[in-house]
Amino acid sequence: MVEMKPLSGRRKAYDRILRILLYFCALLVCALLVFIIGYVFVRGLPHVSWSFLTTETSYIKDTIGIVPHITNTVYLVVGTLLITLPLGVGAAVYLTEYAKNKKLVAAIEFATETLTGIPSIIFGLVGMLFFCEVLGLGASLTAGCLTLVMVTIPTIIRTTQESLKTVPQSYREAALGLGAGKWHMVRTVVLPSSVDGIVTGCILAVGRIVGESAALLFTAGMGVGMNDFFRSVGDFFHASGSSLTVALYVYARERAEFDVAFAIAAILMLLTLAINLAAKLVGKRLKKK
Repeated sequence: MVEMKPLSGRRKAYDRILRILLYFCALLVCALLVFIIGYVFVRGLPHVSWSFLTTETSYIKDTIGIVPHITNTVYLVVGTLLITLPLGVGAAVYLTEYAKNKKLVAAIEFATETLTGIPSIIFGLVGMLFFCEVLGLGASLTAGCLTLVMVTIPTIIRTTQESLKTVPQSYREAALGLGAGKWHMVRTVVLPSSVDGIVTGCILAVGRIVGESAALLFTAGMGVGMNDFFRSVGDFFHASGSSLTVALYVYARERAEFDVAFAIAAILMLLTLAINLAAKLVGKRLKKK
């Protein structure tokens, strides 16, 4: 047996200093997180009321409400995910399981990583010129959803692809050895084993959608009216509407109503938490199946 030499005094002091620095950094991050969340809740929650959550903003009735912004945010999240998840997961499955040209796969991976780092305002400009002008959608929730698809699909592809790569190759070989086809193996073995990564990508995408404002200012507009999907589907797809983030910007920057802005920020944080918890629960259900 090889005897372990005791650490020198200098090495012990070095390790102790590094440990103290790590603890300090962890405490600093936690303290900043608690401070930001606490400050937003302390400033915002006292101004949240039932009428604030269930009414529309009207200068005639002298009311301020955010129910149109909440529904618009939910519409944007659901509409974007309905398009992004099938496309992103499908592209990741193809690149990982089916694509044979490794140079093409490397080029696509580089392109998706590059798109992930592009500022969202550039996506907003492209969305305004193409979806709003060329396709004739105008400033609408549909144009906003399609623009957010461009913003979030690189994240979905990369997180799903990395999750698929973590599935052991022996799982694939065992399934194929038992007579399973390629797609059956992917559907019943690979995808269930990588649900955690797909859910993580979904949560990151939801956070990007809910927190997006620059791209939506160009494409979704700043409408404050209520958009009812069930009343007129045709009008809904061409209706303008501002999300909670855009409304927060308008109230804080344009109208200087900071109490309303902090109240919207608190609701935004709670809504993001609820959506992320729902995604986690769905991921656990899918993993059990």
